[in-house]
Amino acid sequence: MTLLPGLLDTEAIRKDFPILDRQVHDGKKLVYLDNAATSQKPRQVLDALNEYYERYNANVHRGVHVLAEEATALYEGARDKVAEFINAPSRDEVIFTKNASESLNLVANMLGWADEPYRVDSDTEIVITEMEHHSNIVPWQLLAQRTGAKLKWFGLTDDGRLDLSNIDEVINEKTKIVSFVLVSNILGTQNPVEAIVRRAQEVGALVCIDASQAAPHMPLDVQALQADFVAFTGHKMCGPTGIGVLWGRQELLEDLPPFLGGGEMIETVSMHSSTYAPAPHKFEAGTPPVAQAVGLGAAIDYLNSIGMDKILAHEHALTEYAVKRLLEVPDLRIIGPTTAEERGAAISFTLGDIHPHDVGQVLDEQGIAVRVGHHCARPVCLRYGIPATTRASFYLYSTPAEIDALVDGLEHVRNFFG
Repeated sequence: MTLLPGLLDTEAIRKDFPILDRQVHDGKKLVYLDNAATSQKPRQVLDALNEYYERYNANVHRGVHVLAEEATALYEGARDKVAEFINAPSRDEVIFTKNASESLNLVANMLGWADEPYRVDSDTEIVITEMEHHSNIVPWQLLAQRTGAKLKWFGLTDDGRLDLSNIDEVINEKTKIVSFVLVSNILGTQNPVEAIVRRAQEVGALVCIDASQAAPHMPLDVQALQADFVAFTGHKMCGPTGIGVLWGRQELLEDLPPFLGGGEMIETVSMHSSTYAPAPHKFEAGTPPVAQAVGLGAAIDYLNSIGMDKILAHEHALTEYAVKRLLEVPDLRIIGPTTAEERGAAISFTLGDIHPHDVGQVLDEQGIAVRVGHHCARPVCLRYGIPATTRASFYLYSTPAEIDALVDGLEHVRNFFG
């Protein structure tokens, strides 16, 4: 058994995750290394969801009966937990969405419909990066097409980091919004937030950060980031699917227009016009994801019980070990940083001339679940001249033994394809 400093007590933690006991393909033990796509859920979250539906299920905010009041308290209690988890100055800055994609689309559409000084139009520029998930590319492409704004981006260095050598040119007086990922889902790169935010603030541009691959794995402090918006999703951090978060600065949320219209987000409605409720409800039209928010609150309780600093240390040790072991595999090329410093716990690689889909299929036959493809980050694959990658990604319940199983599995892949 491999012992690494900083590891969590995974034997105890794994008992909380029923799915990790599964066997697949005629009795092979499941090795789940697809956590960047979605994490598994502990019993505490599953129990919270069941309890909500069994005891409290009702629509929120509008009812005066006991179930409606209890459901509202649980839903708004989850908002309190999120606010504390990300160190938000106010709970009213926490908006529930269905995922990070919706959160990012919300920001893009708000800016497209906003009045000055926030409005994106044909005289302004939008800045993203070449390593973004499609969810942080396509909304900005749509906004640029609709408004005539110019879309610009930072390129990538050969070792998988942002090329900021021309930062003063890319982010300039015309820049209205800079939106970038905190930790890349394909490269694992952790980006230099401070330098980008500082330059954006110099020219008066807003900053939006996609923290989908950061919130599950490290302490997330929106005040320390000094961004204007931060988006993340629940299903990657032990929570259920169907729940995401957008945090935004209070004064911006007060000034910016809503994205979706409907029930709950209104103050008054006539046949001629409507006025809107204060944030966050202004941005939560219709029946919200109540049960999912309750599940996210339970996931935050679970992560806090372990400690985000400890989770970060655990994943750093695993990533360092995984990089070392993977580089021992002949013909394997890591796409992204090859050190554990300033990177997350997702490692993408190619294996000689073997197509990643074939790698993934042979690994699956051994019970090893990885991700294959372009990981909704096709521009990265184009940048490095590869059709796709295989990606292994770790979480708080991952173990060195699973990394060893991956390396053994890759040797089997090499032998299988001669």
